[in-house]
Amino acid sequence: MMDFIDNILNGVTMYRLVLYYLAGLLVVAFLESFFGILPYDPAALAFSTILLLASSWAANAAFAYAFEAAPNVESVYITALILALIISPVSSSDAAGIGFLVFAGVWAMASKYIFAIGKKHIFNPAAFAVALTAVALGQSATWWVAGNYALLPFVFFGGLLVVRKIQRFDLVLSFFAVALVTTALTAGAGQAFTSLTQTFLHSAIFFFAFAVLTEPLTTPPDRSRRMLYGAVTGFFFAPNMHIGSYYFSPEVALLVGNLFSYVISPKGRFMLTLTRVEEAAKDTYDFVFKSDRPFYAFRPGQYVEWTLPHPYPDERGNRRYFTLASAPTRGQVRLGVKFYPKASTWKRALSEMKEGDRLSVSHLAGDFVLPKDPKEKLAFIAGGIGITPFRSMVEYLVDRNERRDITLFYANKTSADVAYGELLARAAPLGVRTIYSLSNETAPGAVGALTPELIKQHLPDYAERTFYISGPHGMVESFTKTLRALGVSRWKIKRDFFPGFA
Repeated sequence: MMDFIDNILNGVTMYRLVLYYLAGLLVVAFLESFFGILPYDPAALAFSTILLLASSWAANAAFAYAFEAAPNVESVYITALILALIISPVSSSDAAGIGFLVFAGVWAMASKYIFAIGKKHIFNPAAFAVALTAVALGQSATWWVAGNYALLPFVFFGGLLVVRKIQRFDLVLSFFAVALVTTALTAGAGQAFTSLTQTFLHSAIFFFAFAVLTEPLTTPPDRSRRMLYGAVTGFFFAPNMHIGSYYFSPEVALLVGNLFSYVISPKGRFMLTLTRVEEAAKDTYDFVFKSDRPFYAFRPGQYVEWTLPHPYPDERGNRRYFTLASAPTRGQVRLGVKFYPKASTWKRALSEMKEGDRLSVSHLAGDFVLPKDPKEKLAFIAGGIGITPFRSMVEYLVDRNERRDITLFYANKTSADVAYGELLARAAPLGVRTIYSLSNETAPGAVGALTPELIKQHLPDYAERTFYISGPHGMVESFTKTLRALGVSRWKIKRDFFPGFA
């Protein structure tokens, strides 16, 4: 069952899945309102949603033009739908209500441009907008989507799919743990159980955690900092948290968390200019960029979000997550991509880039990095273009002349698919041994398809090693099962991950 769900999730990007989740909640809410299950006018709900979409889109287009920024329509729609789910619906005859919605939509977009440092916004746009409306207009978000039993199953199970897709259970669980403990400890005498029940059933805790807290651009890049971010936000989210007579609302709790996240996270968005394109293997190319400012504060193996605006993007939009194929020791940014016959519009736009063309990167993240202990024995398993994080690591070791005990199993169909052979050969004197596995070809120096027996044959001490696996999702899943069957602890297996496949 989980494999079936994963196959569905792998066919859609993170942003598109969130968009579907929010749109689905609104469709369910509309139907339940139509049949009298929810106490809302379905016409008002539809009107409010359309108004927020329109005002947000128009405001974002205006700000993007004024700031000469590359707009991303998906994020606009996501923010507008979140606002539609947390601000009570208004009718077309309610002038004050219409002004409230337009104000929120415009300021949600404005926050991404005005309150941004290094071309990266600091605050969650929806949270900023509703917090501002409370101060400026005296009207607050009701978070109505979270207080209805009829919607709760859809909020909960749909939200779990989102968190599973982006693998942010660490963030969500730390948020839940601290929020619930704080709720219990700050409840009145004998009221802990009642407070916890109310929080679970009537507060915004699930929708907040699944759809709002997990926004990638305001989330720290690695597990330990994500958990701190979740804990800080959870502490202020607890319904009884207050300073004097001021009680924290969900949106203000998130803004406090956003500030904390900004302080502890890498800063900004980087504009990259294409300098050259190199053929790395059959249908595989490296796009080499120079950055508009120094881009060294990352660890080999981490990934970034690449934004490439282009006309008529397909359902996956104009953003992708790819590992940085270059090392932080280099004054360049390298993207390694394999092209297939039916390429996405994003890849087609990338393939058409010329020297001097630009795109942007942001949201550095990832825990698929070298361990701090250089004496730890490692084994890498790469499939096809999954070699890119290992290229970054190996280049880093070569540049630093750093020795590590690493065995790399590099699996491909044919020798023409092998990339970065020269760099891997240069790393051999530093203890990096590469074993080339070819499933469809016999070639000198290469072995056949990578099997459990072959792993044991070439790596007798496999039980002592930490395994890193990177490649197509199916391959990663298959080798995870293979290693578990060999007796390798799940804690000794690290899998490459980024929230979307190209």
